[in-house]
Amino acid sequence: MQRPTKTLFPIKVAKMSTSEDEVMFQEFSNKCTILLNRPKALNALNLTMIRKIYPVMKQWNFDGKDFILIEGAGDKAFCAGGDVRAVAESSKNREANPLSKEFFYEEYQLNHLIATLKVPYIALIHGITMGGGVGLSIHGHFRVASDKTLFAMPETAIGLFPDVGGTYVLSRMKDGLGMYLALTGYRLKGFDTIHAGIATHFVFSDQLPKLHASLLNLPDNPGVSKIEEVLHGYSPKTVPDFSLKRYQSQIKEHFCLSSVEEIIQSLEGDSSEWAQHTKGTMLKMSPTSLKITFEALKRGKTLSLEDCFSMEYRLSQHCMLAPDFYEGVRAVLIDKDQNPKWKPSKLEEVSEERVKSFFQQIDGVPELKLN
Repeated sequence: MQRPTKTLFPIKVAKMSTSEDEVMFQEFSNKCTILLNRPKALNALNLTMIRKIYPVMKQWNFDGKDFILIEGAGDKAFCAGGDVRAVAESSKNREANPLSKEFFYEEYQLNHLIATLKVPYIALIHGITMGGGVGLSIHGHFRVASDKTLFAMPETAIGLFPDVGGTYVLSRMKDGLGMYLALTGYRLKGFDTIHAGIATHFVFSDQLPKLHASLLNLPDNPGVSKIEEVLHGYSPKTVPDFSLKRYQSQIKEHFCLSSVEEIIQSLEGDSSEWAQHTKGTMLKMSPTSLKITFEALKRGKTLSLEDCFSMEYRLSQHCMLAPDFYEGVRAVLIDKDQNPKWKPSKLEEVSEERVKSFFQQIDGVPELKLN
């Protein structure tokens, strides 16, 4: 007999979140749900959460459950990213605190597991979905956006690069869109995620409780087609135009060029308000991050997802040894002065040799192994 679903949504979140309830797992008959339960932290992903999710999800996949549904507690965020502040703090003394090594290693293993699940995987990306939240959703079968979805990969602003498989996904977007999103951290809202291929389906937020119940009330062994039928039933029949539609030709013109410097130069020659604003945004980012991001997407376009994760792990560990990551976290998340002092501070000071070094294995740091 199928267990009742009415108590699951909306979910009542405890006032205080501990390590025990930062992730909540439930089974309804043969249907499984994961709740990211750090609403005050916008459900940011930490290593404890990763270590709880991975074995449960792996077991559910082995058991052949009907589906796995993942969502975030509260109404503000699915998952606003990884707990980069804790990672940045640990990077100061990597021998005493290996978090900066372990976090990325195990996060990418979880992302890869999601990408290889046999069990249908449904991510309700309602609210803020950035960084680590992208890794928990983008590789799954179904990504359901709402009118409150806010998607971005803003890592170049904190001395990192779009990881969690971002070098694979963004590099495959057409006409420079992925490169534009990667370098600028531009935020896509609501229906825009459908146009960009981030979301597979859309539902208005006031319909989320009904969608949730409909999925959990599906008969046993519904299969992908029945799940898709339910999702499609809640999707609006018409979708508004892409908000970037009027800039798509400019994005293609500027962001399909062969270097970051060429992109900046091309934007300088474009007198439009959009181009000048975009140039200004890029010049605020870490020059090193811009260059390694550009190179990573260039390489990622011809790599498998597994090879992209391996490349990203090398990059992540080099970023832990470079000054810009901690400085970016300080400026954006700790002191919040929004005034990072990048080293080097100019694009021309980041040599090709320096960029290539980020893609090399670091002595004493093992390569990423994916199960």
